[in-house]
Amino acid sequence: MADIDIRQLGAFDEQHPPDQQLLDDCVHCGFCLPTCPTYLLWGEEMDSPRGRLYLMKEGLEGEPMSDSMVQHWDNCLGCMSCVTACPSGVRYDTLIEQTRAQVERNHPRTPREKALRSLIFAIFPHPKRLRAMRGPLRLLQRTGLDRRLRQTGLLERMAPHLAAMERLTPTITEAAPLPELVPAAGERRAVVGMLTGCVQGAFFPGVNAATARVLAAEGCDVVIPPGQGCCGALSVHNGREKEAQTYARRIIDAFEHAGVEHVVINAAGCGSTLKDYARLLADDPLYAAKAEEFEGKVRDIAEILDELGPVAERHPLDLTVAYHDACHLAHAQGVRTQPRALLKAVPGIELREIAEGEICCGSAGIYNILNPEPARELGERKARNIVATGADVLVTANPGCLLQVASAITAQGHQLGMAHLVEVLDASISGSSPEGLRHRTI
Repeated sequence: MADIDIRQLGAFDEQHPPDQQLLDDCVHCGFCLPTCPTYLLWGEEMDSPRGRLYLMKEGLEGEPMSDSMVQHWDNCLGCMSCVTACPSGVRYDTLIEQTRAQVERNHPRTPREKALRSLIFAIFPHPKRLRAMRGPLRLLQRTGLDRRLRQTGLLERMAPHLAAMERLTPTITEAAPLPELVPAAGERRAVVGMLTGCVQGAFFPGVNAATARVLAAEGCDVVIPPGQGCCGALSVHNGREKEAQTYARRIIDAFEHAGVEHVVINAAGCGSTLKDYARLLADDPLYAAKAEEFEGKVRDIAEILDELGPVAERHPLDLTVAYHDACHLAHAQGVRTQPRALLKAVPGIELREIAEGEICCGSAGIYNILNPEPARELGERKARNIVATGADVLVTANPGCLLQVASAITAQGHQLGMAHLVEVLDASISGSSPEGLRHRTI
């Protein structure tokens, strides 16, 4: 009788199931527990990293994939705080992405879940569709219809997921398209490409413009290839592996002949994915080597500015700043010291740390839409800690974090300036008044 692979009878198929060797690295020490947002909320072992790893092991040993299993994996924000905390170096980030790809292929979701996920992925990874939404959204905001709808509570009662999406919509502002080349100011020190992103490009065009200006001021020719499209971050973080691979190939193609030394990212979730392209495309004979080469060029905006060192003069900004570590920057990419160093180098800025800084704000890509209630609780917790710093401005490096935290702070009746790291640097280099940052809203 032919040998039967028990994994064919269990939770997972043969296409990159959770790596047994990586699972074996976990020694069940519990260091991950106090850093896991869902464990802090519910105190449930199966909603902790080691609990989810135990479920993965069960799946490899033949346990069928159940609704309960999937729910615990779905509850994970993918914040990777456990990766930072783990003394054994367990690659939970790799394991949860392998698992989610298995769930996406092998677990039937309810019609309601399918409809919500289909709606999200029909919109967010498509920059043109997002840009097309700017006009209608701006009209709603100008007429106040969005506020009136929110006040009725009707959408919250009928469709809480859509209500969460509406609450997170930023104020739509004017957006001028960026040229394909922004030349260096003064002596050229580097040639860099810039990813414009989906949500960042459509709803935070000022951040992209500030990124280009700061890079140019620091001596970079900034190349912005047209037709970049989505990088695949949302797809890969939600198990849509083939879709993510398609997006990754397009990004590699867009930058292949751009002649750049580095590819610069100003959104933490995108950056963590671009730095993982080699694994994502490892089985693709045409793109594996290209992905590895591309991955080596990727830098977060804070990393490249720290590597180059400043040449542009920093003018004083009399501000107290609370810096929020975006999870996919601090935990997934290990970029913590560079943003703080850049902020401290601006004359007049007083940097204040946020209590429980390692705990996710609840944004986590589309988690705050798929799971609005736990995301709201985490957002409230983060907002309280931010307000307690007494800072004038909250600074972070991810659009999702800005939207999530701004919504939570507003709901608590507080006002606080909100800015991306590059907007602060841009204001200092240009000599702008700090008042613009103090009163900047999302």
